[in-house]
Amino acid sequence: MAAKSLQELFVEELRDMYDGEKRLTKALPRLARAATSRALVTAFTQHARETERQVRRLEQVFRTIGETARGKKCEGIVGIVEESKTAIDELDGAVLDAALIAGAQKVEHYEIASYGTLAQFAETLGHAKAKELLGATLDEEKAADEKLNAIATSEVNRRARMGEEDSEGEGETGFSLLGTASRTASAMGLGRSRPSAARRRTTKKR
Repeated sequence: MAAKSLQELFVEELRDMYDGEKRLTKALPRLARAATSRALVTAFTQHARETERQVRRLEQVFRTIGETARGKKCEGIVGIVEESKTAIDELDGAVLDAALIAGAQKVEHYEIASYGTLAQFAETLGHAKAKELLGATLDEEKAADEKLNAIATSEVNRRARMGEEDSEGEGETGFSLLGTASRTASAMGLGRSRPSAARRRTTKKR
């Protein structure tokens, strides 16, 4: 049913987020199992528990405004969760972690926009308690986004880039430890140095 008033729009948007949060309580543990970064596993695990509390908080919001707590399919969250499933199927290692963070931050930005709007609607409609509850969740989503950003910039993105460089340098092996060991040995003056590309071409001609 199309909303005909701000109150009806408020309730519809609440139901959208209620459905989205319930989907995330199932998706976040799956992301934690797929992640390889210890910090990222911890972040997903902690936010899964936080999301369960946010579901209960939304149920409280529904009660304060005299509405039944029920969801309406959240197409935005559904799409992002599907993207994460594809990443888990197709990627691995630090590159997968980077993709999982990207997807999780898309979710956080969606939620930040949604809860910010809902809190403003609640204020305009005079639902003071609802505004307080929604504002608490908004603060949690902002903190979660900042945590994910910190993990990405301090660890995951760098590891993903290093893995990419090692894979290029090692040809089909793609094993980063081999590349690291080779560079370390070279720096210490151990082993024979590899001939230059020009020398290898000259040798082949002979």
